Amino acid sequence: MAGGKMQDEDVRVGVDRFPEHQPIGTAADDLDRDYRDLPPAPIFDASELSSWSFYRAGIAEFAATFLFLYVSILTVMGVSQSSSKCATVGIQGIAWAFGGTIFALVYCTAGVSGGHVNPAVTFGLFLARKLSLPRALYYATMQCLGAVCGAGVVKALVGGAAYTAAGGGANAVNPGYTKGDGLGAEIVGTFVLVYVVFSATDAKRSARDSHVPLLAPLPIGFAVFLVHLATIPITGTGINPARSLGAAIMFDRPHGWHGHWIFWVGPLTGAALAAVYHQIIIRALPFKAGASELTLY
Repeated sequence: MAGGKMQDEDVRVGVDRFPEHQPIGTAADDLDRDYRDLPPAPIFDASELSSWSFYRAGIAEFAATFLFLYVSILTVMGVSQSSSKCATVGIQGIAWAFGGTIFALVYCTAGVSGGHVNPAVTFGLFLARKLSLPRALYYATMQCLGAVCGAGVVKALVGGAAYTAAGGGANAVNPGYTKGDGLGAEIVGTFVLVYVVFSATDAKRSARDSHVPLLAPLPIGFAVFLVHLATIPITGTGINPARSLGAAIMFDRPHGWHGHWIFWVGPLTGAALAAVYHQIIIRALPFKAGASELTLY
């Protein structure tokens, strides 16, 4: 009996002294963590137009999107040209090419431009007031130019009948699916990607979960990989208007332009929904005291 009482006492004291339960969700809001949300970016900031870092960031977005299209579309070409999917990396390899390239490029450019590499990501972050309107438009323009150049290099390397037979890597709704199916797949797929971007780069999460090492580009690249696995059979997976535009311009066939609007409306809608969900539902910023914390239009 005495031994049992002593054991119970040890357990009670141990629980009191070394609590195992960590607050989660809103219960963690009151923890004294060292984090600070940046103030909302102005809609227009004339001073950044005279800063070299502004133009350097755009160049980084151009280079990253160029490399993204080069690696990913070239992988699609290799799989499409093979007589047997078993002799190539297959759909899984295509998904890894897209996701792995995004992981590497976001890692390289995050410190320069934020590593968007996608107009939909830029649009979502703009809605969350993470960057100004001129910067968002500049990024999107450079991303689209980089995508066109990347797809152009692939066309120059592959060219001819092989390039045409593979559809130039252009996105399109595949047979057996409707445009509504394709639009829904693009909305949900981009929502997953942009939601992961917000979560992986959230200053509060990084401070609260500082005991968990998190390399932000890793979950972002993994999200791209998973979405490609799910939606390649439906649309070839766009979730990136620049990627779809670059391939369509270089292919320049009705196949590449048929339903092209899906690969703009879908990703931009998904990005907007992810921004609203993260900023309003997850972070509940509009409901917090202090107007300065409101970072969503």
